[in-house]
Amino acid sequence: MCATLASSVAVAERSDINLRKGVTDISEQVYGLHMTIFYICVVIGVLVFGAMLYAMIFHRKSKGAKPANFHESVKVEVAWTIVPFLILVGMAVPAAKTLIAMEDTTEADVTILVTGSQWKWHYKYMDHEVDYFSLLATQQEQITNKFDKGENYLLEVDRPLVIPTGQKVRFLITSDDVIHSWWVPDFAIKKDANPGFINEAWTKVNEPGLYRGQCAELCGKDHGFMPVVVIAKEPAEYERWIAEQEQKQLKAKEKEQKMLAMNMEMEELMDVGKQVYQSACAACHMPNGEGLPGVFPALKGSDVALNDMPKHIDVVVNGVPGTAMQAFAKQLSLKELAAVITYERNAWGNDTGETVQAKDVNALITGN
Repeated sequence: MCATLASSVAVAERSDINLRKGVTDISEQVYGLHMTIFYICVVIGVLVFGAMLYAMIFHRKSKGAKPANFHESVKVEVAWTIVPFLILVGMAVPAAKTLIAMEDTTEADVTILVTGSQWKWHYKYMDHEVDYFSLLATQQEQITNKFDKGENYLLEVDRPLVIPTGQKVRFLITSDDVIHSWWVPDFAIKKDANPGFINEAWTKVNEPGLYRGQCAELCGKDHGFMPVVVIAKEPAEYERWIAEQEQKQLKAKEKEQKMLAMNMEMEELMDVGKQVYQSACAACHMPNGEGLPGVFPALKGSDVALNDMPKHIDVVVNGVPGTAMQAFAKQLSLKELAAVITYERNAWGNDTGETVQAKDVNALITGN
C-alpha cells in the first residue's frame, strides 16, 4: 500500500487534473492540505470498502455464515463516534491554520484595488497614481474560428497586472455591476467581486513570472472573455515600471487638458471613433449599428443618436443603470469618448453632421 501511495503522489504532482502547487507559500500550504485530506479519504475508503468486501466474501450465506444478533452495543457506538471525531479534529487543525493564514491581509507592502466590470478588470494601485483597465487581447478572428486558436486562447490581455516579487500584495476586490470572481490558481486566490462590498486577498510571489487566471463566476454573456494575467517582477524592475506608468498617466492627463481647447475635424473624429466603436461597442450593438433585437438596442436610426446629443453623451459616459450599458467615463479618454459619440451620430446613414468635442464631454462630466 505504501508503494501505491508513493506512486499516487508522483502522479498527482504532475497531473493536469489535480490541484496545482502554485508559486506562493500559501498555495503550497493549500496543496499540501488538499493532498493530506485526499489521502486520509483514500485510506478511509480502502478500509471501509475492504471491510465490506471481506464481509461479503467470507461471511456469505452459502458458506453457512449466521448473522450476529446484537442491539445497542456501547462499544460499537463509542468507536464510531470517537474515531470520526478524531479524524475530523486531525483534519481541522491544519485546515484552520491555512485558512487563517489566507485571510491575514495585514502588513501589506502593496495594495491594489481590483474591480470587475462587464467584461473586464480594472486595477488601481492605491499607493500610486496608476490605474487602468485590463481587456481580453485574443483576436476576434480566433473567437469566430477564422484563425487558428492561439496557445493562450482567451487567457491573454492587453495590459496585465504587475506586482513585485518577495513583497506582500494585498488585493481589495469589488465590482461595478454584477458578481464576478477574481481567480489566479497559482496564487491560491479565488475571491468574489461583489458590487457594494470589498473582499480581501493577498499574495507573496517568490519568483518572477507570468501567471494566468480568469473570472470564475457566471457574470453574463461575455463571462468567458474576462481573463486575468499577472506579471511578477523583481522589486527594482517593478519600481521602474510603476514610475513609468505614473509619468505616462500624468502626461495623458496633461494632453487631455490641452484637448479641451481644441476642436477636432469630423474626419479625424470618425476615424478614431470607428476604432473605439469596433473595440468597445460592436460586441453588443453590432458592427452595423443594428444591435440585437430585444437584447441590445440599435444605434442606427435611434432617437438618441439622431436627436438628443446631451442624452447621448450621458449614456456613453455614465451608462444606463439596470442594463448592460456600462459607463465608459473611466475606460476611455475625453478624445475617445468624443470620437465614438460623433461616430455613432454619423455612421450607418445617421448623418447628423454634428461633431462632439472633448470639451462637450468634459462639460457633462464636471457639470461646468
